[in-house]
Amino acid sequence: MGKTDLLTEAERIHREVLVLDAHFDLAMDLLDRTERGETNVFRTVFDPPFREGGVDCVVSSIFVSQRFLPEQALRRGLDQVECLRREVEHWPERLAFCTTVEEIRSAAASGRLGIMLSFEGAEPIGNDTRLLSVFHRLGVRGLGLVWSRRNYLADGCPFNPVKAGKAGGLTDLGVKVLREAERLGMWIDVSHLNDEGFYDVMELSKKPVIASHSNCRNLVPSPRNLTDDQIRTLAKKGGVMGMNGCSIFVGNGPGPFTARDLADHVDHVAKIAGIEHVGLGLDFCDGFPAPPGESDLLPSRDVIAGHGRISELTAELLHRGYSKNHISLVLGGNFLRVLGEILVS
Repeated sequence: MGKTDLLTEAERIHREVLVLDAHFDLAMDLLDRTERGETNVFRTVFDPPFREGGVDCVVSSIFVSQRFLPEQALRRGLDQVECLRREVEHWPERLAFCTTVEEIRSAAASGRLGIMLSFEGAEPIGNDTRLLSVFHRLGVRGLGLVWSRRNYLADGCPFNPVKAGKAGGLTDLGVKVLREAERLGMWIDVSHLNDEGFYDVMELSKKPVIASHSNCRNLVPSPRNLTDDQIRTLAKKGGVMGMNGCSIFVGNGPGPFTARDLADHVDHVAKIAGIEHVGLGLDFCDGFPAPPGESDLLPSRDVIAGHGRISELTAELLHRGYSKNHISLVLGGNFLRVLGEILVS
């Protein structure tokens, strides 16, 4: 097939299979834009690319910027949940808040976009494990223990070197929170967790674990990417890793990088662990303005121009000989399988 034919076939596949992005900072950006006075944000900013790309479900992170820590972490987390849930309530014919795989499938079947919530760093709960249950009651179903910084639970992987004491694994509170999250039926996300914490989670968790937005360290030597041993360990646990579209995790050097480079990471995971352990966690951020004084939060460009263009990755996978069945696993099937093993009503 030529390039145009591959894109046409990719777009057809996106219409026929369930497409799930396991990581997008939707709630954070929605709240920020709302506070700046923008209106109809979801309809005008987010929905058109979702429709164009055939996206059926997106996992929105709850992420608290450094400038709100520590005093406003809980408030900021709750504000993001409320802002997103209110948007869903205002547009029920298009949006559906989901907490189970059955609800995701039902939303997709009715042409609605399913939205789930997950912590990207547990700062909103501070050191109070009871707050995890509160957020669970509000619909949060994923727990990323850390972002790229240290908190009460564990150490993250900084984007840039920082002066700090020796890195460690999960703290005693981190172990308690992990166990509580699994009791509640929440998935554990190891993206952003340092190597020591990663292996603690693998040893302690009783259910499959995900890395929602992490690539391969063998290809790009960033501590945010997973080593081959970590990828195999995650796969043996029954987990899935979502391919991250931020360029600093996709390629080495200044780039530019494209969907072809991201497909190299799909190839690598498929080769060493199996296609059953690859998904999408694209972490698109080109459209987000950096918070004041925090330009390092947006360290790279997206290798694909947003959700409306993710068929470019699908077309590249077709070009490399992946079957429609295998592509459907990458686009959403693998994450649905794992979430089905973890989530409870």
